[in-house]
Amino acid sequence: MGRLIVVSNRVATPAQTKESAGGLAVAVFGALKGDGGIWFGWSGDVVSESVAHAGPSLVLDGSVTFATIGLTRKDYDQYYRGFSNATLWPVFHYRNDLAHYERDEYAGYRRVNAWLAHKLVNLIRPDDNIWVHDYHLIPFAEALRSESVENRIGFFLHIPFPSPQVLQTIPPHEELVRSLCCYDLIGFQTRNDQLAFHDYIVRNARGEVFEDGESARVEAFGRKLRTGVYRIGVFPDEIAEQAARYENRQHVIDLEQSLEGSKLIMSVDRLDYSKGLVERFHAFEQLLEREPEWRGKVTLVQIAPPTRSDVASYKRIREELEREAGRINGRYSGLDYTPIRYLSQQYDHGELMSLFRESQVGYVTPLHDGMNLVAKEYVAAQNPRDPGVLVLSIFAGAAGELTGALLVNPHDAAGTSEALQRALSMPLAERQARYETNMEALRRNNLGVWRDSFLRDLGNVPKPH
Repeated sequence: MGRLIVVSNRVATPAQTKESAGGLAVAVFGALKGDGGIWFGWSGDVVSESVAHAGPSLVLDGSVTFATIGLTRKDYDQYYRGFSNATLWPVFHYRNDLAHYERDEYAGYRRVNAWLAHKLVNLIRPDDNIWVHDYHLIPFAEALRSESVENRIGFFLHIPFPSPQVLQTIPPHEELVRSLCCYDLIGFQTRNDQLAFHDYIVRNARGEVFEDGESARVEAFGRKLRTGVYRIGVFPDEIAEQAARYENRQHVIDLEQSLEGSKLIMSVDRLDYSKGLVERFHAFEQLLEREPEWRGKVTLVQIAPPTRSDVASYKRIREELEREAGRINGRYSGLDYTPIRYLSQQYDHGELMSLFRESQVGYVTPLHDGMNLVAKEYVAAQNPRDPGVLVLSIFAGAAGELTGALLVNPHDAAGTSEALQRALSMPLAERQARYETNMEALRRNNLGVWRDSFLRDLGNVPKPH
């Protein structure tokens, strides 16, 4: 029985694999512990060339080896800040207007993938299975194949896969899809993402797709591979226990007292243009404008920690969000009331879950999202006796599972404000029924099911020759 090698852009620390209830790090670490394995990737550090080329740093935690490596400033700028996050991220989230493409950044993206693959080769045993994660590492299998690696290699895309017409706005789109076809198994978050990939294979790559439900065999660019839909989840019972454990702590008591009986809408996101944060503020503003009885009686807490602060488009969204929060607060605040509390800082996972449990509404309205685990965490954190209501964008992958949510189009501010009004006024019996519907879905497709089904299917793929 071979080991598992997990490859991701960033590697969790051993401590992080134990801190977050239901987190991805917990699931990956659980799989690695089974038969022993390696978690390989970037350390998050920008280092000198001599340090980077010295090879990966190895930390052993039981049967799991954490193998991390630093990037030089040039590699960081081209591979991570450049092509990964200035080209792939916006296009895969259907924001072509924000995409920026430079040939040297794409060359750096491929160069770093090849370099990382080369650093991993000496750690691979013949019977290991390799599981690669996300858009930063699309060419990774191709680089391993060029080093004569014949192991099974799977790839999971955590973000959406765009339609062929959108994907073609990236000049080297065919090279990227050709690289993807070097994997043995590609996993997508939703059926729509899988179909978008199949559409490209048939229409643009002159390949063939043989579907069998949500599994398919693909032949393209002289390669045979499989695709599947694997809906990433959470461990709902662990999150519920964590939320209950934290609910009597001081931060929750302080929030309760400051609200003075007002209802609470909770929203937590990374600061990113794909999350629809400005649109979210505008819909909340419409609620206060159209339903004046809620003024002074409902507060929106938006937690949005900064991310990729050295990318220009992220600086702009932060400035716009701060401006809109200030404008809305200036319009509707009173001496004892602030409608929007915008917090640009990190919070402990347990604290967030307890804040979710305290709130009456979870407000999750991305413009486009692969799955959105915040929506699932919100549901799992609720008190079953008095649950809150989830208001969820139809463009989140989670919308296909969480049918007990109130689904909205984030581009429709009036419709979203009406959903907020309905959520705030919903009777207990309906809230409980919707919560039970959502919890059933979370338990059916929990994080362990996602992990185990992908690894089972990868293990069943014939080894390449």
